[in-house]
Amino acid sequence: MPAAQEINRPSSAQDFQRLKTLVEQSTSTGERFRLGRQLAELNKLSQQGKDIGARWDKWHTALLKNQQQIEKRQQNLPTLEYPDLPVSARADEIAELIRKHQVIIIAGETGSGKTTQLPKICLQAGCGVKGMIGHTQPRRIAARTVANRIAEELKVSLGEAVGYQVRFSDQSSPNSYIKLMTDGILLAEIQHDRFLSKYDTLIIDEAHERSLNIDFLLGYLKNLLPQRPDLKIIITSATIDVEKFSAHFDNAPIVEVSGRSFPVEIIYNHPDETESDRDQMIVDCLRDIQANQKQGDVLVFLSGEREIREVNLALKRAQLPHTEIVPLYARLSLAEQSKIFSAHRGRRVVLSTNVAETSLTVPGIRYVIDTGRARVSRYSFRTKVQRLPIEAVSQASANQRAGRCGRVSEGICYRLYSEEDFQGRSEFTDPEIIRTNLAAVILKMLHLKIGDIRSFPFVDAPDQRMISDGFKLLEELQVVTANGKLTALGKRIVHIPLDPRFARMLLEAANNGCLSEVMVITTGLSIQDPRERPADKQQAADQSHKKWQEPNSDFISLLNLWRHFEEQRQQLSGNQYSRYCKVNYVSYLRMREWRDLHHQVHSACRALNLTDNSKPAEADDIHRSLLSGLLGQVGILQEKWEFLGTRNRKFFIFPGSGLSKKPPKWVMAGSLMETSKQFALTVAKIDSDWLEPLAAHLVKKTYSEPFYSIKSGQVMASERQTLFGLSIVENKRRVYGQVNPDEARKIFIQQALVEEGYRGKGQFYTHNQKLVEELQALEDRFRRRDLLVEQQVIFEFYNERIPNGIFNLPLFEKWRKEAEVSEPKLLVLEKEYLLLRGLSQEEQTQFPETISCQGISYNLRYHFEPNHIEDGVSAVVPLPLLHQLPRYFFEWLVPGMLRDKCIALVKSLPKQTRRNFVPVPDYVDAFLLKTKPQDRPLTEVLAEYLQKQTSVAIPPEQWKPENLDAWYQMNFVLEDDNGGEIAMARSLEKLQQDFKQQISEGLEQAADQNAEENRTRQGIVEWDFEELPEEVALKHGKITIKAWPTLRDCGESVSLEVIDNPLQAEKISRQGQLRLALLKGRDQVKYLTKHLLRGKELAITAAKIGERKLLVDALINASFQQAIFADGQVLREQQQFDRAFETGIANVVVFAQEYGQAIESLLTPLHDAQKKLRALGLPAIYAADDIRGQLDWLFSADTLSTISTESIRQYPRYIKALLVRLEKLAAQVSKDRQHIDELQALLAPCRQALVEDQPLSYTLETSLRDYCWLVEEYRVSLFAQQLKTRVPVSLKRLQKRWDEIEDELRRFRV
Repeated sequence: MPAAQEINRPSSAQDFQRLKTLVEQSTSTGERFRLGRQLAELNKLSQQGKDIGARWDKWHTALLKNQQQIEKRQQNLPTLEYPDLPVSARADEIAELIRKHQVIIIAGETGSGKTTQLPKICLQAGCGVKGMIGHTQPRRIAARTVANRIAEELKVSLGEAVGYQVRFSDQSSPNSYIKLMTDGILLAEIQHDRFLSKYDTLIIDEAHERSLNIDFLLGYLKNLLPQRPDLKIIITSATIDVEKFSAHFDNAPIVEVSGRSFPVEIIYNHPDETESDRDQMIVDCLRDIQANQKQGDVLVFLSGEREIREVNLALKRAQLPHTEIVPLYARLSLAEQSKIFSAHRGRRVVLSTNVAETSLTVPGIRYVIDTGRARVSRYSFRTKVQRLPIEAVSQASANQRAGRCGRVSEGICYRLYSEEDFQGRSEFTDPEIIRTNLAAVILKMLHLKIGDIRSFPFVDAPDQRMISDGFKLLEELQVVTANGKLTALGKRIVHIPLDPRFARMLLEAANNGCLSEVMVITTGLSIQDPRERPADKQQAADQSHKKWQEPNSDFISLLNLWRHFEEQRQQLSGNQYSRYCKVNYVSYLRMREWRDLHHQVHSACRALNLTDNSKPAEADDIHRSLLSGLLGQVGILQEKWEFLGTRNRKFFIFPGSGLSKKPPKWVMAGSLMETSKQFALTVAKIDSDWLEPLAAHLVKKTYSEPFYSIKSGQVMASERQTLFGLSIVENKRRVYGQVNPDEARKIFIQQALVEEGYRGKGQFYTHNQKLVEELQALEDRFRRRDLLVEQQVIFEFYNERIPNGIFNLPLFEKWRKEAEVSEPKLLVLEKEYLLLRGLSQEEQTQFPETISCQGISYNLRYHFEPNHIEDGVSAVVPLPLLHQLPRYFFEWLVPGMLRDKCIALVKSLPKQTRRNFVPVPDYVDAFLLKTKPQDRPLTEVLAEYLQKQTSVAIPPEQWKPENLDAWYQMNFVLEDDNGGEIAMARSLEKLQQDFKQQISEGLEQAADQNAEENRTRQGIVEWDFEELPEEVALKHGKITIKAWPTLRDCGESVSLEVIDNPLQAEKISRQGQLRLALLKGRDQVKYLTKHLLRGKELAITAAKIGERKLLVDALINASFQQAIFADGQVLREQQQFDRAFETGIANVVVFAQEYGQAIESLLTPLHDAQKKLRALGLPAIYAADDIRGQLDWLFSADTLSTISTESIRQYPRYIKALLVRLEKLAAQVSKDRQHIDELQALLAPCRQALVEDQPLSYTLETSLRDYCWLVEEYRVSLFAQQLKTRVPVSLKRLQKRWDEIEDELRRFRV
């Protein structure tokens, strides 16, 4: 290199060319580009004839200064001494190759000394003077230890001639010749120094690891070499695939260096033993070493921290003598990692992950136990999850592990797998570039503008699917556009030294006013967790960490941790703070790393004009900001512990999380990691409503169930939003016209105009709907669907007239108002357009609009919709008229339906009956020609006709009208006085029962409105009114209703009332007129009350037939009824009443005395009967009950009050028959029981009919009572035949008589 010297100002092109050559040969790599560019500018100005004097002087001074600095570095080169290592023997050869070639590939076996000696060989080759020798290591601990070792060998202080830089720690200076660093540090330097001008030589060590950083560097350096012909690159590793690397760098020369001369014996497990217990196999190996091998430490390779803890526990249980067990993995604190370098006694067993596989030399190792497994990070582009499966290591990794022993003497490597297994493994470990998420790599490449990743010269190009996945993640974060260009957001994110996800969170946090908090959280997530869990103090560590735990957010837990320790850091000295961290199981170094990274990120945010928030942020704002970078890592709770996430992933919250015991419904996860299960790490509860605005660019929207909303006048639809397949919004109402205007227009026309949704002011709609309703009513009325055109025709009518783009009410109304100015009837339908065919007059008479009954017309309405509640014909009945509707008339429906109903009735008959009326339609048609609707059961009239025609009688029970379709029954719609519908039923009787109270109240109101006619009165004690009409007509509003006056017995008086049932009115009036007679004949009543059954109280009590007063009252009522009202008729006029009273009052006392004497004569026999009843045993219990029931009926007030003289004269015979029965009972209990069953079967329906609420005619009621007396005669024939009966009686006669009565009862029953 030429010495620094004065140079004359150039005056020609040749002078400038010589200067250019001088700059390239004599300047440092860091200044060469700047000086060369300035020289080119001076040349340009000189050619233009401009004065360059001042500029030349400044440039010349800079050149001299730089040359002097190089001379100084050359003079201060450290003295090189090589230890006795294999690579030292070939130092000259390697140095010569370095001088002649830009790139060399060195494959040095373990123990060859390549890592520590190559930087010195580079110094020997003249490197390191004009620029630093950069030496990369994959791990921080390796960078520190190698730098220390080289500094020791060169006898210089660490940080001067030899330095190192790892994340957050820079122990190098501009004067350093050799700089050890992690490959990530070198990669980061590219961002501000694209030509890596600080370095004249780069050593990429441990290249076989093929980490993402290494592969990116190798590709970048390949592109950089043509632009930096002075740059020397050395690729080295113990187990490198030399041919592949040589080909990558255009057939660069290869140097292979052997390792130390200490051989390593490989001991494989027998194939049959490979499935044995791992822990036991390790224990067995250690026992073999202790028993059969020399002194030396053991390095055991395991796949992860959990496996280390398990083996540690197994070894402690094995109690190996003089053995120290030390763990080694990346998460350990520096103090714990340093234990492996400390002096010790006995044998040390180091349990390590693959962190000890390369570069890091554990001293004193003579034995290696290789389990052959390691956790390998693999990214699934399908599930978007970074997995950590345990896999078999490659042959290269296995050899690298074996190389860890044999460095100090002969070594032995125990492989806990078979040789066949080893031979079947892949030769090299898969590069990280083909098994990781490429988003950060893509972002860096876009920022550096170094070309498309698809054409980037990777040693092993990543799968195109992985590249696409990286772009998709960046699109998810809104960092790149769909065509792969950086967005404005991306151009800001790239300047933040964090993962793109975290950088995206920071930009969102700045908008949400929580930048300070999110900066702490994201930087905390970017380093190793500072919370430590020593293997022997896990429970204590967990308890200590719990005080910062937030129940609903691990992110806030991290923030709490930061705040607490920042507060302590400001209050405590450095040593006190370090001890405080240790006591609380928090790594002091990682907290320092966290603060350093936080400072870097804070500086980057300031450069982007992102300002800290002045007030503490709300938790929701913090989580919304974090969610912006974690949209693909959310999930909803499915089962008790399992979550369903995006892309159909199922995961569990990691057990160490504060949310694991009580998981919320929705969570977001800082990361997803698959080990034994898929776990969500660092999770927080979120509100699902946050997802929609943040993921608006990612969600897929689907719409269902569009409908026209009458309230809003818009066509709405249910929107479902899915985020990567996970439903985040369900059934959200959206205006469908903004999504699909054409479909929304069709729905608007159909549901708003064709159907009944229009609520605008257009008169056309009222006209059109009225027209449609009229035609629909006709179809319902005639039960056919061939009159009105289909809705599609009406739709087409509107569709042809309404222009495109009209899909809601406001738009339609605006268009309509403008269109109707020139064409008012544009949207008006004509009847001819809607009607398919006309109707004949005969058809219309078959389905009348009203029906007349008893002089009153009832409106009818029709509905044609099977299974609808109103299907068929409905009679509209005002409530005041409900009580006077005939019971059977409406069974006949209307002519158009009657024929179908009759056919259905006949067809519902049993087959053996139905076959007599074939063909059924012909019989029905003939029946309808000869019959008119009437107030008789349709089945009864139809049965009479069919019997007349065929002589075939149809038993009533064979008719099954209840099995017919509902529309074969008239539907009754009940309306109030204002025309409002208050009830509806197919059963007239049910309606009348349900509204009986309202009907009665309505009649009272009507009577009050007609007060001038004196229809109602209270407190009547004598007949002082002219007449009691059988029926009256009362005005009720606009209608006239029927009512039936009645005289109601009120005890000491009677009242005039009107009620809704004529039969009930007659029954009440009979009791009322009897009360008036009793009041008028009070003298007779007084006399009889005093003398009847006088002094017989004890005898009556002994006979057990009630109290004297009740018996006397009943007999007085019977004597008045028999003497004055013997015919049972209701008297309607005052003269009739007076005449009947005067005629019969004289006989009242005679009848009463006869009744009393009859009762007196029975008291003794009844007493005897009671004694015999008490003497009956258990076998005769049924007979005793029957006899008591007979006596209760004979002597009840109801029976005695209505008894006739003829009936009471039979009582002695009935009682005598009863005594005869009691005498014979002991000998014929079984026969008596049979008679009881007969009697109960005869009496039960009769007595039930007498006590029902349904009013009966006087004749029918009398028939029922007479029937009861016939049953009493039948008792005599059964139990005391010798006493004879008053009339012929038998079971057959009684059954026949009951059939006759039951036939009469049928029309009165509900």
